[in-house]
Amino acid sequence: MSNEMKEGKGSCLCGKVRFIAKHMGQNVGACHCSMCRKWGGGPFMEVNCGSEVLFEGEENISVFDSSAWAERGFCSTCGSHLFYRLKKSKQHMMPVGLFDDHKSLVFDHQVFIDEKPSFYSFANETNDMTGADIFAKFASPAK
Repeated sequence: MSNEMKEGKGSCLCGKVRFIAKHMGQNVGACHCSMCRKWGGGPFMEVNCGSEVLFEGEENISVFDSSAWAERGFCSTCGSHLFYRLKKSKQHMMPVGLFDDHKSLVFDHQVFIDEKPSFYSFANETNDMTGADIFAKFASPAK
């Protein structure tokens, strides 16, 4: 697993939203939770871009308040998914397909593996975490 960070650039499908992720991770993850699958029709393939993401064309971004801790952004023109963002830390998980350069990325983890439907499976060997694993690792003790 690589912890290397680099700057990543990309855009939505129509190009009205462009972005620079100043600290883009190189590890790709798949989220199989029911919300991500409903949002995109399948697993959410994402890369962690931290909190420093600069958007051009912000007037074209709509944000959906999807839970008490996170929100999801999309282009209001073409509908491209732009980010899953944690409200407290402003950490952005961004769809890997938006980035112009994919060469150094490695698919290395899957989350909410216990919610993955049986009709698909990835061949890659990955670090797999259940929903309970995720909440135990990242959820704050105060609820």
